[in-house]
Amino acid sequence: MTNLATQVDVPPATRSRRQARLTAGLVATVIFLTAIAPLATDMYVPAFPRVAADLTTTATQVQLTLTTFFVGMALGQLVGGPVSDQRGRRVPLLAAILAMTAASIVCALTPTIGVMTAARFVQGFAGGWAMVIGRAVIVDLARGSQLVRVLNVIAAVGGIAPIVGPLLGAAILQLSHWRVSFWAVAALGVAMTLAVLIAVPESLPPERRHGGGLRNFVTAGRVVLGNREYVGYVVVAGAAMGALFAYVATSAFVLQSMNGLSPVAYSIDFAANAAGMTVAALLAARLAGRVSTRKLILLGQLAALASGVAMLVGAVWFDTPLILAMACFFVLMTAQGLMIPNGGALASAAVPDHPGTGSAVQGFVQWVAAGTIAPIAGLGGEHTAIPMATLMITGAAISLAGLLVVAKTGS
Repeated sequence: MTNLATQVDVPPATRSRRQARLTAGLVATVIFLTAIAPLATDMYVPAFPRVAADLTTTATQVQLTLTTFFVGMALGQLVGGPVSDQRGRRVPLLAAILAMTAASIVCALTPTIGVMTAARFVQGFAGGWAMVIGRAVIVDLARGSQLVRVLNVIAAVGGIAPIVGPLLGAAILQLSHWRVSFWAVAALGVAMTLAVLIAVPESLPPERRHGGGLRNFVTAGRVVLGNREYVGYVVVAGAAMGALFAYVATSAFVLQSMNGLSPVAYSIDFAANAAGMTVAALLAARLAGRVSTRKLILLGQLAALASGVAMLVGAVWFDTPLILAMACFFVLMTAQGLMIPNGGALASAAVPDHPGTGSAVQGFVQWVAAGTIAPIAGLGGEHTAIPMATLMITGAAISLAGLLVVAKTGS
């Protein structure tokens, strides 16, 4: 949702007359593209214990495959937009989808955790590249209220993927092997390729391309990173993302290995938590203009902090009871719906002259935070939630500091 390509920094006055049109098929294809990350991750998360057993590896090493995926996503989004500003949208987009599909096939056939880790990096890099170019196409073809409306539709419909992903992954585990989930992602990659060929035109004609590429992006990046308010809100959203992925990386072990939930039951709980996050984000959108956005963020931060403290108490003294873990996870995920989208929105508002660069940097920071936290959360192994709970508290506390200390101004 925060990862618009850098070309939105180009003033509307410099845009030439558009030949391509914004169609329902194009919008549907971009929604499809934005589902890459949650589907490639959430379909796979319920299988973590089985992957560790089948590949004779540890929980931390399995969680490292999340790290490489997220780091790839971050780099792909950071690089994909500027490169497509030089080369156009359609060919780089098709190349990215094909690379993502090939990496998914390697994951499905992997003989070792090392091969999977490398393939997941490529999968994430190509997926992030495709996502940012897909959004760039929308920015090329829409403006003003139409752009806002279309991006909101993409974000709302895209929120279904984190709900469907774990359920689909659990169904695959019940009926087949965890490797089938990667074959499913590869099949989706083929479908995405066909959708792009049919519905996505070249939206950036040669006369609107520029040779600045990454160099121009770095220059604009220095400007946005010099804005204290922007940096504060990036910290708000990035730290919240870290807390969220401490949950994503470890919850399967906490609920399945420690508390005996089946993959199906776990996936239903995961989907319910994702739904809580989606509902909170929609509620925040309805309250926009009537309730201070900073107050909504603060409410989410306090709820996330409380869930982390309760989780730590349960892990240290009560052996992480199932009901407590499920309640803490739901509160944490619901709180993210108030923290991440609103933090990203206020960050973008703080740098109105560089919205594309601001969005790209936000996306980079958030996915790096996710990738860094995932393996740390698993350092205690499969039978303790103490590292995860500690990271939940740390993420909420850093997010709170970003709001109250760094981003002192704003509304």
